[in-house]
Amino acid sequence: MEIKSGTKRLIIAIVFFQVALTVAIFALPRAVEALPGEYYVRLQNHPLTAGVMELVTTPLPAALPVAADVSSQAAPASLPEIPGLEDATLATATFTPEPAATETAIEEAAGGDSGAAATPLPSATPEPSPSPTVEPLPEQASLEGLSVVKQGFNNCGPANLTIILNFWGNETTQEEAAAYLKPNREDRNVSPWQIEEYVNDFTELRALARSGGELEMVKRFIAAGIPVVIEKGYEPNSTEGWYGHYLTVYGYDDSRQEIYTRDTNSGPFDGSPRSDSYDDFQYWWQQFNYTFYVVYRPEQEGLVHSIIPGQLLDDRSMWEYTTQVATQEVSADPGNVFALFNLGVSQTRLGELTGEAAYYERGAVAFDQARAIGLPPRTLYYEHRPFMAYWKIGRLADVLELADALLATTGGRFVEEIYWFQGHALAGQGNLAGARDAYVSALEVNSNFHPAQQSLDWVNSLLGG
Repeated sequence: MEIKSGTKRLIIAIVFFQVALTVAIFALPRAVEALPGEYYVRLQNHPLTAGVMELVTTPLPAALPVAADVSSQAAPASLPEIPGLEDATLATATFTPEPAATETAIEEAAGGDSGAAATPLPSATPEPSPSPTVEPLPEQASLEGLSVVKQGFNNCGPANLTIILNFWGNETTQEEAAAYLKPNREDRNVSPWQIEEYVNDFTELRALARSGGELEMVKRFIAAGIPVVIEKGYEPNSTEGWYGHYLTVYGYDDSRQEIYTRDTNSGPFDGSPRSDSYDDFQYWWQQFNYTFYVVYRPEQEGLVHSIIPGQLLDDRSMWEYTTQVATQEVSADPGNVFALFNLGVSQTRLGELTGEAAYYERGAVAFDQARAIGLPPRTLYYEHRPFMAYWKIGRLADVLELADALLATTGGRFVEEIYWFQGHALAGQGNLAGARDAYVSALEVNSNFHPAQQSLDWVNSLLGG
């Protein structure tokens, strides 16, 4: 029986449609992943395309993977000495504390005595050193002359720095700052130490980045005419999840218990202030270990040092103090994932300063517990101490597992430090060619990330390339 021409055309059309649909099903996810991050996020949040994006993209996991059984990981006989580690460490068991997370509790959780005589973790409530500034603070203060800057995609670091530089009369634009701080527009993070370095190396001003800040200190800076930038947790909406963010603080009012800021992502952009309660401000700031930076004129250095609590001016005392703060917060709330993470960061930093393995081991225990509770994946876009702690105690499998989990996300592929630590772990396993590829990938994300260049030079010298 002969098929009519109209029926033939219909059959051909159906076949072509099925082929096109099949190709689209396989090609669309890759096409979406190749989109620039800004368009990717816009499509995710647009009501007309959100459903399609949900179907064709791999969602960001709710939390980082839980640590594997440590006893099953065979530590390497020795770790290579990799150049570049020092430059990137600029200072800039379940915890059930009774009544506080003591040194003994942490050692037991780590599986016994670490063999290093590190400073015990204090259990008392930390008392900040008194500030030399004794004048009472005004009930309210607010700075004038801060520009309104709307950030580009994932550009809160350069945008907030621009506000501060412009405040001091430096005319650097957001684009100019970003050209150095994140030459790859897709780069997901600019660290405080990179901002500090940029200001000190390329402007006439000075910058100082510290952790362990306090609300009283922020108010004293405002009263003295110096704005403060903090690093904080941030959840812009229910679909995107948790991020890190910078925020410029320029005012406060004790009678209203409010802090006033410029938010380069959420606004408002008409010059009016964003206001947050003191409690909300502290809640989000705690998620980044109360980290802040200030930019100031060189002649103001004495003033700046008089406002910053004394224990924060020295690297070791600063990380001992933040250990105290985090320990107290864990005691009050053992399920506080960010307090546990901050404890791990502070202990790892002390390990970097002293070289004592006990600090790295305690840091790893804190990170393990934070991961067991549920650590937002993007946490490691901004703070990379878990990689350092695991690397230093030979848990290379954990470094690679975390790196693989993060590099499988759209944003994680644009964080240079993830590739960098991946390279360290591969080098530790003897895979120097793989380490070289990872260091190259780090520099492709940020060509100005000089620690990766030093590591690449090292591995090339071994490979003869």
